[in-house]
Amino acid sequence: MSEKTLFQQIADREIPADIVFEDEMCIAFRDINPVAPTHILIVPLKPVPTLNDLEAEDEMLMGHLFLVARKIAEDEGLENGYRTVINCGKEGGQEVYHIHLHLLGGRQMVWPPG
Repeated sequence: MSEKTLFQQIADREIPADIVFEDEMCIAFRDINPVAPTHILIVPLKPVPTLNDLEAEDEMLMGHLFLVARKIAEDEGLENGYRTVINCGKEGGQEVYHIHLHLLGGRQMVWPPG
């Protein structure tokens, strides 16, 4: 059996985190190295390594992550806008190989993102 990712350890309460949301499909917590005033990671409880590992059965799960992002953005007072990001693979900037959605807000975002 493969080793648990950092995010799976957080979901399993083996590592502490500032959790802002949780339901039967995902967990959301504040990033420990934020790049914006609001930087929350929304992580499915199902450990899918990257976007490239998604299967048809994950369609509802991925849609759910975005609906959770919308709810959290509202709860966080991000009425002026926010950004969602999913990094994929090394060149995409992915550091933890457990798919996750970044919710960024609280400042003006720039384009291109980097």
